[in-house]
Amino acid sequence: MQISVAVGEVRGLATWEEISAQARAAADAGFMTAWTSQALGWDALTTLAAVGGALDIAVGTAVVPTPQRHPMTLAAQALTVQAAVAGRLTLGVGAGIGAMVTGMLGLPADRRVARMREYLTVLGPLLRGESVDHHGETLTAVGAVQIPGGVPAPPVLVAAMGPQMVRLAGELAEGTATWMTGPRVLDAHIVPAITAAAAGAGRPAPRIVAGLPVCHTDAEDDVRTRIAERFALATQVPEYRATLDREGATGPGDIAIVGTAARIRRALTRLGDAGVTEFMAVPFGTSTEQDRTVELLAELAGGIR
Repeated sequence: MQISVAVGEVRGLATWEEISAQARAAADAGFMTAWTSQALGWDALTTLAAVGGALDIAVGTAVVPTPQRHPMTLAAQALTVQAAVAGRLTLGVGAGIGAMVTGMLGLPADRRVARMREYLTVLGPLLRGESVDHHGETLTAVGAVQIPGGVPAPPVLVAAMGPQMVRLAGELAEGTATWMTGPRVLDAHIVPAITAAAAGAGRPAPRIVAGLPVCHTDAEDDVRTRIAERFALATQVPEYRATLDREGATGPGDIAIVGTAARIRRALTRLGDAGVTEFMAVPFGTSTEQDRTVELLAELAGGIR
C-alpha cells in the first residue's frame, strides 16, 4: 500500500503560499502523490496545475464534484492540468453532497448513480480525445475536446460509498477514492464489490484510495475531539452517516488515525490488509502537528504492505 498526502483546504484554511509549501514538502519527502479536494475555496484543478508542474510528484483530485461541471468542461480542465503536470494527474470525481448540490447550487441531486453513469460514459471518450454524440436522460454532450500534443487521458476514480456507486466505479472507472470510510467498511463492503465489478467488466484490479485524517501525537483524546469538531458535518450528511454507522463509529473522531507511531503503523497496516492500494493521509492539527505527522508518514511509506 502506497502512502500519499493531501494538500490544501482539507487540512484547514490555507493561503496560496501555504498550499504551495505543503505540496513542495510532500515532493521533498518522497510521497508518490499530492491530492487536493474541491471545497468552498481554492479550485482543485487549477491548484494542481500551478503547483504540480514544478514538482516531481504525481497529483490528483479527491474529489471534484460533477454536478456543476459539464463533462466537456471538466475534460478540458483535466487535460489542461494533465499537460501542465506532464501526464501525472489522477482525476477523482464525485456526485457531491446532495444537500449542497441542491441547497447551494439549485441543481438536482436525485438519481445519483444514473447521473454518474451517464457522466462517466461521456467523460471517458472526451478524455481520450474522442467525439461524443450523447443525448441521454440527464445529460446532453455533442462534440470533442481538442487538445493538441497527444495528452494522455488521466485515470479516473469515483468517490463511492453506497453499493450501487461502488459497483459503477468498478465497471466504468479505474477505481475509487473514499473519504471518512473506515477499514471495516472497506474490507467488508467496498473492496470486494468494486473488485468484483471491475473483473466482471474485464477491467484491471481497481485502485482503492482511502482518505482519513491522521495525526502523530501523544494527546490522542484531545486530537480526536478536535477532529470530531472540525469534520462534524460528516455526521449530518446522509451519505457519510450511513458509512459511519456501518463502521460502528459515532463520528470522524472515531475513525481518524491518531496516536503514537506504533498506533499509526498498526492502523495503516489494517488498511492495507483490507485491500486499500493507497492511503491518502490528511495531516491534521497545528502546523507543528502536521509537520510531525508528515515526517512520520514519510518514514513509514516504505514499510507498509
